[in-house]
Amino acid sequence: MKLKNEIMLITYADSLGNNLKELHTVLNKYYKNAVGGVHILPFFPSSADRGFAPMRYDRVDERFGDFKDIEKLGEDYYLMFDFMVNHISASSEYFKDFIRNKDGSPYKDLFIRYSKFWDGGEPTREQVDMIYKRKPRAPYIDVKFADGTTDKVWCTFCEEQIDLDVTTDRTKQFIKETLLEMCSHGAAVIRLDAFAYAIKKPGTNCFFIENDIWELLYDIENTVSRAGAEILPEIHEHYTIPMKIAEKGFWIYDFALPVLTLHALYNHTGKYLKAWMEKCPMKQFTTLDTHDGIGIVDVKDLLPDEEIEKVKEQMYSHGANVKKIYSSEAYNNLDVYQVNTTYYSALGNNDAAYLLARAIQFFAPGIPQVYYVGMLAGSNDVDLMEKTKNGRDINRHYYSIDKIEKEQERPVVSDLKKLMILRNTCPAFDLNGTIDIRTDGSRFSITRAYKDSRITLDADLETYRFSITEG
Repeated sequence: MKLKNEIMLITYADSLGNNLKELHTVLNKYYKNAVGGVHILPFFPSSADRGFAPMRYDRVDERFGDFKDIEKLGEDYYLMFDFMVNHISASSEYFKDFIRNKDGSPYKDLFIRYSKFWDGGEPTREQVDMIYKRKPRAPYIDVKFADGTTDKVWCTFCEEQIDLDVTTDRTKQFIKETLLEMCSHGAAVIRLDAFAYAIKKPGTNCFFIENDIWELLYDIENTVSRAGAEILPEIHEHYTIPMKIAEKGFWIYDFALPVLTLHALYNHTGKYLKAWMEKCPMKQFTTLDTHDGIGIVDVKDLLPDEEIEKVKEQMYSHGANVKKIYSSEAYNNLDVYQVNTTYYSALGNNDAAYLLARAIQFFAPGIPQVYYVGMLAGSNDVDLMEKTKNGRDINRHYYSIDKIEKEQERPVVSDLKKLMILRNTCPAFDLNGTIDIRTDGSRFSITRAYKDSRITLDADLETYRFSITEG
């Protein structure tokens, strides 16, 4: 099934029910008209990071089901899969064979060895400081091979996520084969996780390196387009980087919308939100929440620095059960530029504010994505987070079938569902249509129009009251 201009749910395979079959049952029973597509977060066998350290792509983790379950789901909903273009699991057979056989391994060219990458085998302090990295030192792990020799191997994220050398013929073959395999199982969109980290060059920051990054992107597009699929590069950074990608005709994420919407609702002004909505492209996927935290870096220069600091403080002071420590190293937070909370709790578990936030998202340019916790207006799961000591688990609650049924009785959940159905069915939301945004004090309105269809959201950012009129 091809990509459609209908709301995409983001969920793990075992978060709405225990597996893919139960997920399919839940969607068909409660959300058949509210959800058009599903981004199934990584469902492959993985060794870490809730699926984002894949060991292989030719199999579904048996806890979730198999590819028949994926394909069955794809008959009713268009699907998005994740491809970790930057890395593969340290527990994969590829990397384990490399450790056993070193230069004799057929997979040796998949990985980046410091001894071959850097002049002299090590980066200088200046080169290390230049790298855009997630660690306070050079990004590597020490590897001891079966023959007793050692080397440093590039590792940007956790030690179970070993970076791939995307410049070699062997890796290019692996990428092509994997992407085609995904397309054969029904992927309408392939999300390129950590895409901007994929190109490394000495003497650069090793992040979104032009022109090499474009060559990689076009190679991937050429592969999947033959199978009728789209690609979505995932980049959390200054808004000008995804805008560059959009200018070349690719789909992008709108990761700025979540914080700009919070700022508007906290401070009762649509000034900055309006400016962004008038600038951003229509060919994008919008989010308020994802499996990660709420990104702060994405609104740099879209909000003045003092307003960014202000909205960060407001997320803790206005939010429900949100504490700064949840976004710190104490809770294994990898990215200090994200705040760990559900979107519902960021708005103080206030039903009216939350529904207005979703209405704004659905009227914004692009195709909306709704995270499964957000679809059920979920509060912060502090118990799960304390159990795992992973700050992001505050927004990764597991819902049983019975719990999902019970949640449908909440007015905020049923009202959100109505908004979702409206977004999927009203012709005015066509991506080839127009958008008109007006703001005056706390008043904020958005009108979407296409051909003879017109729909307007008229809201008060202070009282959170809003109306929607068609025609």
